[in-house]
Amino acid sequence: MSDLTIPAARPANPRFSSGPCTKIPGFSLDMLADAPLGRSHRAAIGKAKLKEAIDLTREILGVPADYRIGIVPASDTGSVEMALWSLLGARPVEMLAWESFGEGWVTDVVKQLKLDATVKKAPYGEIVDFATVDFARDVVFTWNGTTSGVRLANGDAIPADREGLTICDATSAAFAMDLPWDKLDVVTFSWQKVLGGEGGHGVLILSPRAVARLESYTPAWPMPKIFRMTKGGKLIEGIFTGETINTPSMLCVEDYLVALKWAKALGGLPALIARAAANAGAIADFVATRDWIANLAVDPATASTTSVCLKFTDDRIKDGAAFAKAVAKRLEKEGVALDAGAYRDAPPGLRIWCGSTVETSDVVALMPWIEWAFEAEIAAQAVVA
Repeated sequence: MSDLTIPAARPANPRFSSGPCTKIPGFSLDMLADAPLGRSHRAAIGKAKLKEAIDLTREILGVPADYRIGIVPASDTGSVEMALWSLLGARPVEMLAWESFGEGWVTDVVKQLKLDATVKKAPYGEIVDFATVDFARDVVFTWNGTTSGVRLANGDAIPADREGLTICDATSAAFAMDLPWDKLDVVTFSWQKVLGGEGGHGVLILSPRAVARLESYTPAWPMPKIFRMTKGGKLIEGIFTGETINTPSMLCVEDYLVALKWAKALGGLPALIARAAANAGAIADFVATRDWIANLAVDPATASTTSVCLKFTDDRIKDGAAFAKAVAKRLEKEGVALDAGAYRDAPPGLRIWCGSTVETSDVVALMPWIEWAFEAEIAAQAVVA
């Protein structure tokens, strides 16, 4: 181990966590000085800030004018749960899962809502074949598997004239991938991902078809107050103009606004997509020239550009889980990659966040350190043996 050469360069920012993710470049708390702290979110200034956040979200993501955008509680989880509890049950349901969060939505629908859903699953590193999906049903899926590192390459397989609703958890895709709005009826995300916002708040986007379902269908189960989006059979429009269901953190809203304005100044969605693609590309270039590490994604066309998941493939590794944890621990101890281990339910390996707030130079600087940590752990394993 003493013969291993320590890499000369270090990432300037070692934060590669997949959520909450690293802040925008150059972030400082001084940027939040305009937050209306100690004021009601229902005061004019609070409503104005929330509406500005909604309007900028629409502008940057290119959300159609007739889609509603609401800021809701409990992060992406809250957004998805609102959609599932409020919309499902009107027609047959098809659940698609290829990683742990998709599995969680299956559990909620089958075991909590007790719907007789058709469930289609794919192993980590793969996705469900969308050509086999029945879009006459309501279909629930994640766009990007945060814990598996795979994503939909596009929405081509989703018919524009579908009968059911498409409910898409896009929490690690929004602001880094091109979402086909005409193919999606419900989109959810949290701003703690690609824009590096603070945790606790979700965004829920509804198409006119989703609104029509809300106004024409009443679920058979009791609806918690925090999930209710209609009153007297009509959509509560205030939710989608800045009148949130419960009290938001105006400090977190200000932080989101700062990130949105950074994204707009950068060049909007195309620039954000390009940054994430460049980051993931730096890892792909590294992996392509090493035979001991590989992308968890089986098909490069579905490889994520945000939550890049890697697996160790060297035959000398005795215990894959212990080895991967040891490598991640070495990277953290050296201060070059924090929170870079695979998700607890995922196959052993590393998960490197490559979202739009990450600098490509930091990803490039990290790669030699991954090789150093790998070789160091191989050597340590040989000594123990």
